[in-house]
Amino acid sequence: MSPSSSAIRKTVEAYLGRHPDERDALAGLLTVLEGTGDVTARATLPGHVTCSAVIIDRRRRVLHIRHRATDGLMLPPGGHVEPGDRTLLAAALREVSEEAGIQPGALCLARQTLGSPVDIDVHGIDANPSKGELAHQHYDFRYVFYLAGDEPPAITLQNEEVSGAQWLAMPEVTSPTLRTKLLQARLDGRPEPVNASALIHDGAGRYLLHLRDHKPGIIWQSGAFALLGGGRTHDDEDLEGTLLRELSEEVPDIRLENLERYAVEEATSIDGLSVPVQVFQGRWRGNPDRLRLREGVLLRWFTPDVLDRLRLSPATRDLILRHAAENPPDNKQAAAPAVWDGGSRTVLNGIGVHLHLEDAEGRVLLGLRHPNSKYAGNTWHYPAGRCEQESALTCLVRETREETGLIIEPADVELAHVVHVVDTLGALPLMQLVFKARQWEGEPKVLEPDKCLTWKWWPRHELPDRIVPYTRTAIAAIAEGRPYSQLGW
Repeated sequence: MSPSSSAIRKTVEAYLGRHPDERDALAGLLTVLEGTGDVTARATLPGHVTCSAVIIDRRRRVLHIRHRATDGLMLPPGGHVEPGDRTLLAAALREVSEEAGIQPGALCLARQTLGSPVDIDVHGIDANPSKGELAHQHYDFRYVFYLAGDEPPAITLQNEEVSGAQWLAMPEVTSPTLRTKLLQARLDGRPEPVNASALIHDGAGRYLLHLRDHKPGIIWQSGAFALLGGGRTHDDEDLEGTLLRELSEEVPDIRLENLERYAVEEATSIDGLSVPVQVFQGRWRGNPDRLRLREGVLLRWFTPDVLDRLRLSPATRDLILRHAAENPPDNKQAAAPAVWDGGSRTVLNGIGVHLHLEDAEGRVLLGLRHPNSKYAGNTWHYPAGRCEQESALTCLVRETREETGLIIEPADVELAHVVHVVDTLGALPLMQLVFKARQWEGEPKVLEPDKCLTWKWWPRHELPDRIVPYTRTAIAAIAEGRPYSQLGW
């Protein structure tokens, strides 16, 4: 089935968000998209959508072919969308395969464009009485691909439609609008990872795998076990940001320790493209059954000896086996701190302090934690901290001043709620004390930008989606007058 008008309209609006000055030039396309017909069909007039593949090699040259239908004009490979094309990008890949013999596996996406059209060109097509075609317009969506290998693959021309091929330097690209976009984007033709995944282990020899939904042609690695993660978006500052966003969307409660780059894995996309994936390693020791899984079927721990019994990509299997060989299990990692008290095992609990502030309108003060924060990155949370060698009130006053600049006095503070939390199975239990201040001095400021990006007052009934779970629990409990709650037990 060809891409729907709504999907194409979404692509166009995203494109216009990057190129707002082109809205008038694309007014005809927007009008066609408002109709009821198939905008990709050749019979749709006064114009329809076509697709082209802009292939760039390591020398920053762009592949052009000579179409017989355009009287020898040199253009990037491209043509009409066919009924079997799942997306416009897939249509561009099919065209370059048919016209130049370059298969999708020889190509990969560019970080600068990420599968979005680099240019949408509008050009007129003369009437062709021999085919019964009236004069019309082509709205050509142009997608950028890099060569996955160092050298250009052999080109096999489709003789019926193509009479020649040539690699042109970027300043010589024949389309003026495309040439300008390519030069502005500083495309260098050198592939780099545009996906990020998490190799999650518990330090004791187990690895966390995600069973994806079985939706062939829609979901990457459909119905197989895989690592958590996904593709980069234009809003992600870097690949670590990509991974943290993906984890917050897939498993919002998971918090990884010691997150760092580990390896680059080669994968294949739904469309057959080569996909370099930046794999991060991180440690977690929890019970996956207690996590909120928003995508996929389930999460499970597996040891390397059972991987050959799973539906799993060979590359991922090899990656886990390599990591296991490099990191022998340390069964002490999963043990919670304990002391011996004459025969019973006493588990130590950590103490955290949190400030619950409400303004005159009843709104609660929350801070958006930095994406690179070791705990709750890119998530909203109370002003908070861990007790050191000090009383809880002393810690509260100190942390509040250090994080927000607000001055509170111990005499103006009362204990409002206690949340007893176990974030992950086997982890240190935490007694989270939430104090409410009746008055304070100053306005909240970001004094630790490496930990917090901004402070904001939130209505209790309109809290953000990305909020630390026990913070949400405490806010609701304080509003209801409940002094205690527990999570994760």
